[in-house]
Amino acid sequence: MKVRGNTLFGRALAREGVRTAFFLLGGPMNEGISAGDAEGIRMIDVRHEQAAAMMAHAYARVLGRPGVCIACSGPGTTNLVTGVAGALIDCVPLVALGGCSPLDQLMKGGAFQEIDQVAIMRPVTKWAERVYEARRIPDYIELAFRTALSGKPGPVYLDFPGDVLFQEADDEDVEPTTAPTRDVAKPVATPAAIERLIALLREAKRPIVISGSGILWSQAFEELQHFVETTGIPFYTTPQGRGVVPEDHVYFYPHARSAAFKEADLVLVIGTRLNYVISYGQPPRFAESATFVRIDIDPTEINQSRRLSLGIVGDAKMVLRQICAEIEGKFDRGCYEPWRGHLATIQSERQREQEVTLSSDQVPIHALRLCKEIRDFMDRDAILAVDGQEILNFGRQVLPTFIPGHRLNSGPFGTMGVGLPFGVGAKAAKPDKQVIVLHGDGSFGMNGMELDTAVRHKLPILVVISLNGGWTADTEGQKRIPGKARIGRHLGYTRFDKVAAALGCYAEFVERPEEIRPALERAGRAVKNGQTALVNVVTDSRARSQTTKFTNYAT
Repeated sequence: MKVRGNTLFGRALAREGVRTAFFLLGGPMNEGISAGDAEGIRMIDVRHEQAAAMMAHAYARVLGRPGVCIACSGPGTTNLVTGVAGALIDCVPLVALGGCSPLDQLMKGGAFQEIDQVAIMRPVTKWAERVYEARRIPDYIELAFRTALSGKPGPVYLDFPGDVLFQEADDEDVEPTTAPTRDVAKPVATPAAIERLIALLREAKRPIVISGSGILWSQAFEELQHFVETTGIPFYTTPQGRGVVPEDHVYFYPHARSAAFKEADLVLVIGTRLNYVISYGQPPRFAESATFVRIDIDPTEINQSRRLSLGIVGDAKMVLRQICAEIEGKFDRGCYEPWRGHLATIQSERQREQEVTLSSDQVPIHALRLCKEIRDFMDRDAILAVDGQEILNFGRQVLPTFIPGHRLNSGPFGTMGVGLPFGVGAKAAKPDKQVIVLHGDGSFGMNGMELDTAVRHKLPILVVISLNGGWTADTEGQKRIPGKARIGRHLGYTRFDKVAAALGCYAEFVERPEEIRPALERAGRAVKNGQTALVNVVTDSRARSQTTKFTNYAT
């Protein structure tokens, strides 16, 4: 029996357990997309391919399995690149699928939309290849999913020439694939490494744990929490790894973070990079005398450490289980009580100071007041996406996360415009959860039309915009100072609420602090009734987000 490549494409995705994919139509992928739809895959069409990749990114992070995005040939596929690159830096298993010009027209002098898409994708993926025969489509798709998930997760890309998709193959010639459920043993640490780590823990007086999104992909949430509670070690996470242990845990001291980093004598880094986010582990942010230990599934990551006393190559879940098995009932967590007490004192003092600023009644509204109102409004298990610059940093200081995978932001790649696509992808992943997107006005403008995607596909989310009128700076004040004006920073106070209303959203415009919570409540009711909502809040353009000071105005 003959079968077309497009049909094999849809079947292969379904076989891999794909339930949702994000795409923008165009040749030669349309029939393959229809084949996926016929297999029961929910196909969500977007307004820009970049957003499709970002939605798939969020979908993957929230559910802990690969996200899928699909684009047409030429500019459709090249539009995926920024979103795919973000997934690479964030170590997210993303499967990007793009159409391309027919094989029989390549190198003839210029086929329609001809460009070497595989070459473009290779620097921003773990693996990128082209399919040359219809009968190999299931084989290649299976390999793509395996590669995305193996070792350190990351994005992959497959190129589908139009003539290959429309090519017919005999069923018996189709390359066989293995079962989609694969039991792959995860790497563990050597007994000597575990013994050495436990010795370091017993010697330490002021240890801390820093974890990242490696905990998410390893599904090591329970193991990390058990380790923290067994040892009594204070823990911190990178922005991408928040929520792996609830942030109201007794051993989490977010307001004492700077002091903990500076004063720690042992830093145990689990499933995250020693990158700029934590100052590469270097002084003065960390003590010159501090001992660093890293647990990571990727030996390359460990080898890149600028300072390291012990490197353990292994899966975070497995290694944490090994450690806990060795110390269970043998470790006195009371030995770190003075250290925890010190951090708790700093935490209490700074939290009291912060609450004063968070309650500010100033007009224009301080962004921290906006964050406070969202904090007090959001569900405990809400999924929160934060996107921007000032508001991203303010949100980091104020808004907690209690559930693994429920915090989304631009990550180390710093991509602006991810917020709304992340929110839509997260809602597609977990439609029963409250999804809130906190946007800066500049970042919102990049993918704002994805409100239409949320409306059309009945994915009701709440979008809140911190409308400070520009990119980072006090643009109005600087205009009045001769020689101080900075070009390209002033955006004006755009009525995004009117744009949202025109697209079918519930929308409000807020200018005073006491109006925020009632607007959020009304918007929340609209979301519960199935309507995407947007609250556009005018905030103070002079406010500067800093770790040490919560108000810092340009002069």
